[in-house]
Amino acid sequence: MTPRKPLLGLCPIGKFVFSNADAVRFKGLLQERLRQWEVPFEDLDGVLEDGLVKDQSHVDAVVAHFRQAGVEALFMPHCNFGTEGAVGMIARKLGLPVLLWGPRDEAPLPDGTRLRDSLCGLFASSNVLNKLGVRFTYIENCRIDEAPLRQGLETFLRAVHAAAALKGGLRLGHIGQRIDFFWTTIINEQELLQRFGVEVLPLDMVDFIKASQDRAARGRAGYAKELAELRQTTTIEGFSDDGPMTNVLAMRDQMLALARDHGLEALAVQEFTSLVDAMGTYCFYAESAVGDAVTIAFESDIHGAISNVLAQRASFNAAPAFLSEFVVRHPDNDNAGCVWHAGAPLSLRDPADRARIGHHWILPSPLSGMTHFRLRQGPVTLTRFDGNRGEYVLAVGSAKTCPGPYTQNNYVWVEVDDWRRWERALIEGPFIHHMAMNYGHYAEALREAVRYVPGLSLLDLNRTEPAAS
Repeated sequence: MTPRKPLLGLCPIGKFVFSNADAVRFKGLLQERLRQWEVPFEDLDGVLEDGLVKDQSHVDAVVAHFRQAGVEALFMPHCNFGTEGAVGMIARKLGLPVLLWGPRDEAPLPDGTRLRDSLCGLFASSNVLNKLGVRFTYIENCRIDEAPLRQGLETFLRAVHAAAALKGGLRLGHIGQRIDFFWTTIINEQELLQRFGVEVLPLDMVDFIKASQDRAARGRAGYAKELAELRQTTTIEGFSDDGPMTNVLAMRDQMLALARDHGLEALAVQEFTSLVDAMGTYCFYAESAVGDAVTIAFESDIHGAISNVLAQRASFNAAPAFLSEFVVRHPDNDNAGCVWHAGAPLSLRDPADRARIGHHWILPSPLSGMTHFRLRQGPVTLTRFDGNRGEYVLAVGSAKTCPGPYTQNNYVWVEVDDWRRWERALIEGPFIHHMAMNYGHYAEALREAVRYVPGLSLLDLNRTEPAAS
């Protein structure tokens, strides 16, 4: 996965009143900070005098410039006051997520005059944006070197990148079809396409199996070498020969090829029983090996694949997501539970835990091929996109891993702030037990992303409902 930040349109706002020199100074300071923070941006230098919007007559030139540059979001810092009509019209015409901020004003000069009234201008511009139905994010009025500015900008960019997944252009591949007894993964594919621009590409299971087996036959010598190397770091049990694991490695490469050839950001896989029967093994190691490059959802969980994409985009694709599931509560910690499944990306393995490929401990099968390793410790973000009867919700929460007893497959024990709230919310909402989990603090960005996706509402798992009066 290649980390990528959205291209920001830097649209500095001034006005004919207050100090133009001070507004230009702050514009320059912001350009400097954006470069330091490695934020890609397009500004208005060479488009407007001083590179500042100071009049409503500037609207069309600004809109045309940013459209041509292909900016994906607008940053509208109020550098001395605010030309609120221009702010509103630029934002509405471009239809992009908008970030508002202004520098905290210093004390008046000795003669009682002021260089700027940035906060006052923000009050005016926010009113106009609300009048025009423009959604925006606000960073509290602070000094340019204070933490809220950089943190707020980072959160905004992560939110923009995540929200873009549900505004058209997301392609998911579905290998096979939903198995009859997985009613929890029944979804409305037509509605996903119409409302969120999510395209689900059906990939025929027979074709996928044949292509994987052909790949295994052609590359048998190379796969034998890879298996010998894999055994140095991974315990592989339950196979009488290399055939099944060769099929698994070929299946990995076939999934990567499909994603590359079709421009897929995620795959949903049927899992069993067709794959298992044809390959002579459970194939979860293939998914573990793919998951750091292309996110995987098991059991034909299309909404789970979308959840993974949103979680990863909030990390700028730096933190791979694992479609885990809550299975049991912690035996001792009342605010913790076990998140579990198989096929976790290999990068999530706890370095102290040796990976093992072995038998399925739940299903009575003689076949091997299940991945077993504990996940690493750290802060995590848990995300679930789901819907029912035309209403779509994104559940988002921050948590942290915690000590817990050994179990099998891929697992880690996770402590939340209020287990009762989480449990009730996930039971009563339109959710199933699958949740995208990735390491890091991305919940705030995902909460903010919902603001920019029409037809999607937020369930914040971390915030307690107000007490009834």
